[in-house]
Order: sequence, then structure tokens, then C-alpha cells
Amino acid sequence: MIRHIVFFNVPDRANIEAVRAGLSILTEIPHARLVEVGTNVKTDQLGTDVDLVVYGEFDDEAALAAYKAHPNYQISIERVRPLREMRIAADYDADKAVKTPLGEV
Repeated sequence: MIRHIVFFNVPDRANIEAVRAGLSILTEIPHARLVEVGTNVKTDQLGTDVDLVVYGEFDDEAALAAYKAHPNYQISIERVRPLREMRIAADYDADKAVKTPLGEV
């Protein structure tokens, strides 16, 4: 399973809900097991730059590619890009993720 995580920063606080609405379009794309759009509750003392998070789960890289090729993905980009400042994305294979201590390095 591929996990897709994207962090967004919205400099103008008045645009947070518009960005959230633009990202919510992604939840209608059928190629994902799960897509969530969350608002950062900012409890971490050191990292409060992130305002919104998109979290997705996909069966494989082909499903993630199909998700990104879906028309709703482009619609979301067109609505969100002008309002956001930062976008940081990461994808990883959950089956290959470290889930127990590796020991001494």
C-alpha cells in the first residue's frame, strides 16, 4: 500500500476554508482506498507552519498515478495553488516502512 501525505500552508488565514474546500474535491476520486483532508490542530510547539494535510492510501503506485490523472485532481490544483504558499508531498510504501526499532546504527 502506498501512503500519500501532502502538507499545505495558507498565508492568508481568510483563505483556509477555500483551500480546504478545494482539497475536499480529492475525496471524490475513486482510485484511493481513503482520502482525508485535515486541519492541523497545531499542538506541536516546533512545527506550526502547516495548516492543512491531505492523507491518502492507495493499493499501489498505479492507483496513485490514476488518482493524479483524474480530472478532479487538476480542478483541485487550479483552486488551491493560487491560495497556498507551501506544498510538501511524500509518498511511501507502507509495506516497506520501519515498524520496529532497527537497533544501533
